Amino acid sequence: MKFDDLLAPPPLHLPEDPAAGEDLLEDATARSHPDSPAVWAARASRELNGGDDLVAYAYARTGYHRSLDRLRANGWKGWGPVPYSHEPNRPVLEAIATLALASQKIGETAEYDRCRQMLSDADPGSVDTLLG
Repeated sequence: MKFDDLLAPPPLHLPEDPAAGEDLLEDATARSHPDSPAVWAARASRELNGGDDLVAYAYARTGYHRSLDRLRANGWKGWGPVPYSHEPNRPVLEAIATLALASQKIGETAEYDRCRQMLSDADPGSVDTLLG
């Protein structure tokens, strides 16, 4: 992926998600790593696939906020590239995408559009991969 904005900060490369390598759907993992975007995105995805849409939205919202925390803690100032090709960035982008999908499911169009734009700003090539 090539980023052409010469005024943008360099692409952000996050460290590994705190719950990497663990069963993301286990309650013990969520309790051990409540700061993990991957945990909340996995739980939201499970609910989106045959569970409760409102529970999915709540999990996705948590994952989104944990993603913002993680981005900011690693130098992100609210904009700039976050390449999906860097594996440790994926849980953050997936959590944002999960909020978009959960928002769409409950009819929250403005939230869907905002999350979709955030993904496009972070890595335009990730949008089709994450949102279909």
